[in-house]
Amino acid sequence: MGDLIEKGQSDDTLVRQETADGVTTITICRPARRNAVDPVTAKALYAAFLCFEANKEAQAAVLTGEGGFFCSGFDLKSAGSGASDEWLAGLEIEADWRDPVTDPRPGPMGPTRLMLSKPVIAAIEGPAVAGGMELAAWCDMRVMAEDALAGVYCRRWGVPLIDGGTVRLPQILGQGRANDLILTGRSLPAEEAYRIGFADRLCPSGEALEMAQAIAHELTRFPQGCLRADHLSARMPSMELSAALRREWRSAKTFIAEGRAGAKRFADGLGRSGDFSRI
Repeated sequence: MGDLIEKGQSDDTLVRQETADGVTTITICRPARRNAVDPVTAKALYAAFLCFEANKEAQAAVLTGEGGFFCSGFDLKSAGSGASDEWLAGLEIEADWRDPVTDPRPGPMGPTRLMLSKPVIAAIEGPAVAGGMELAAWCDMRVMAEDALAGVYCRRWGVPLIDGGTVRLPQILGQGRANDLILTGRSLPAEEAYRIGFADRLCPSGEALEMAQAIAHELTRFPQGCLRADHLSARMPSMELSAALRREWRSAKTFIAEGRAGAKRFADGLGRSGDFSRI
């Protein structure tokens, strides 16, 4: 893991990390790609959250994206060209992996297999779709701007949910609503996201980061031992989470069968700007 930590600390061109008054803000910095995550960005995100967990001065974190975009998912241009194959092949989960707390592992999007002791709040502007929705679901709370949107957009391209989406969305939304989103791949506007429980707070456009940071600062005021104990107890036990993530990862092989061709279609220009009439 050391090489990943070093990369995350030294490269702020893809992921920026800033800590002030006990709150760490981690920003994905690929706005030209709507903050899509390629392997190098995934490694930097993973490293940034390991650094946050280890930083005794940091008590809560906010995850956001630069340029009015949270995250549009895994970089399909990278996936469609085969440039991500080595990264994805190295993410195989051993059958004896049991504890994401004491034995942290990276996920395709970076931190999605981590189980941190400190809370993380997503500040969502613009799209949080496909792997970006999984990244938001990994966070403990979600603040959405009123014109933001989520959705399992990877459904259109044959790219499976392999960053905990099949595990966390049913927990957050209930099985029926999760089925609706996972199976149809439809858009989830912010107002509906708030109504069904994906978004915990709504805010005017452009104010998600400010609101998320304000909540994070409120969390730092509480006795931290108690807060972290309750935070741990309120989540799926780590052994159950590791087993669920191992089961989900079996779907990764369908990327080779269907997803790479779908990713190439996207890279060739289909499905842009939310138009999925031709996929």
